[in-house]
Amino acid sequence: MKTNILTLALAFFTLAAVAQKKEVRNAGNAVDDENFEEAKSLLEQAEPNLSELNDKWTERFYLYKGNAYLGSTENVSVEDMLTASEAFNKAIEMGSDEAQQGLTKISSALVESAVADQNSEKFEQAAEKLYTSYKVNNKDTIYLYYAAANSLNAQDYDKALEYYEMLREVGFDGSGVEYLATNTETGEQENLGSKEQQDLMVKTDQYSDPVEEKVPSKRGEIAKNMALIYINQEENEKAIELMDEAKEQNPDDVMLLQAEADMYYRMDDKQKYNEIMQEVLEKSPDDPAIYYNLGVTTADLGDSEGAIEYYEKALELDPEMNEARMNIVVAILAKERELIDQMNELGMSADDQKKYEELEKERMDIYEEVTPYLEEVIEHDPTNVEAIRTAMNIYSATGKEEKAAEMKAKLEQ
Repeated sequence: MKTNILTLALAFFTLAAVAQKKEVRNAGNAVDDENFEEAKSLLEQAEPNLSELNDKWTERFYLYKGNAYLGSTENVSVEDMLTASEAFNKAIEMGSDEAQQGLTKISSALVESAVADQNSEKFEQAAEKLYTSYKVNNKDTIYLYYAAANSLNAQDYDKALEYYEMLREVGFDGSGVEYLATNTETGEQENLGSKEQQDLMVKTDQYSDPVEEKVPSKRGEIAKNMALIYINQEENEKAIELMDEAKEQNPDDVMLLQAEADMYYRMDDKQKYNEIMQEVLEKSPDDPAIYYNLGVTTADLGDSEGAIEYYEKALELDPEMNEARMNIVVAILAKERELIDQMNELGMSADDQKKYEELEKERMDIYEEVTPYLEEVIEHDPTNVEAIRTAMNIYSATGKEEKAAEMKAKLEQ
């Protein structure tokens, strides 16, 4: 009697296993035919008794499940992509090589969709997809970094902080080398991922002009962004503590020093900003952007002459930095404000009239000083409306009517 019961049990088990295999096989056929909803339904029926299948068929089950939820990768929800990635990972654990291709498809689809969202300024959706791509393969920490950046753009500061903390915990650095080449069809430079891929694509003549560019560490930027979020949340002490800790870990990181300066600038401590920027300048004496930034804060502190010196140095290093020229114009004309205030306070006495004429002469001298800079600004940027309008007014005030008319015509255009 016991033997009969055992025989019946084995028969039932065998029949159940056969039924499970049939459902899994049919699900695989449905995937091949791109009937993904049918495949999902069949797999749902098979899943409760998955333990009755051997390893080979269990591996197939997870592979088919991954492909069913991934579908054609068009209009697939983030939830379905996560389900697919979990299934592919289980298939990989059981030895499937094909499942790895599925994970790559998921990551590519998520990133492609995230880029489209980012370009449409749908930063929150882009962040979610990039974070999901990181979850699909946590070795791709760069996607977690981009998820944090998109959360920052979406002003979801809590989420951005969460992602940045995760990056710090895994020791993310972000430095490396980019292997670039120019697409011969589009004329645009593209990142080809690796030296091997770069060499291969250049050989096909689809790409030309291969170059390698070093990518600096992103730790300073991450610390800066976290500190700025804390400042935005009025937690200045946390911001300073974070920056001090980051500097201890990376004492020679110039970008981090720049980030600290930016932090104090946001805290409206421009004196401290300038002190730190002087340190940055010692480490990077040939960077025009540093001189430009120092010019901005020096002007904010009321030192127009000092600001002009910094802008001049920036232009010496980068003659195309037209914004530095325009800021020189602003700094020079800032001296006019004090003269006008003094002129407005004068009365009608002979002494006052004499003083007025002296101040007016100083004002004309300022116009003469600023004119060459204005002309250079317009030469480098013929559509700069602010510069053209300022030049028109100055030419008119200094009696250069022909040049004033020329600027007026430019302005009307």
